[in-house]
Amino acid sequence: MLLSSKIYEIIKEENIIDQVILIGFMGAGKTTVGNILAKLADLPYIDIDEVVTREQGMSVSEIFAKYGEQEFRRLEHEKLKELANTKAVIATGGGIVLNPENRKVLKNTYPVIYLETDPEVFMNRLKGDTTRPLVQQKTPEEIRAIFEPRIAHYQDSADFIVNTDNRNQHEVAKAILAMLDK
Repeated sequence: MLLSSKIYEIIKEENIIDQVILIGFMGAGKTTVGNILAKLADLPYIDIDEVVTREQGMSVSEIFAKYGEQEFRRLEHEKLKELANTKAVIATGGGIVLNPENRKVLKNTYPVIYLETDPEVFMNRLKGDTTRPLVQQKTPEEIRAIFEPRIAHYQDSADFIVNTDNRNQHEVAKAILAMLDK
């Protein structure tokens, strides 16, 4: 389903949106929604995790295994600082809000959208995913224990919150554009 032509023309004419940063837990839809949103807003799409992995020549899981989570978080922070004012739709990693310095960067960037997702929904989306080192071989309780301390940071870092639970990715992207059009 495409964005209504009226909203799209307003966005294009007035250049309302020149950057959006998406935050949220693993499985919230940041990558997919980000790609759709970038196309609708006619902006480049950047995934911070993808940039870090491309530059390091290894996957997130490999970075975690070889250098540890702390090194990955350092690389992630440097990339967020570098990209903070880039005209693009930027998807962050689920743990970006763990670093207080990242939260400062996010608070000085507009708009930051938290893709809020119920744990049952993202756990269902993450079933069988072997690319995310923090949830591999974890029980639902252990995944909740990773997620719950992040909730307040996601909420505090966001300018807007969009719930993804009962929407497909196109609906989430359109909801974001509609929210930003107000």
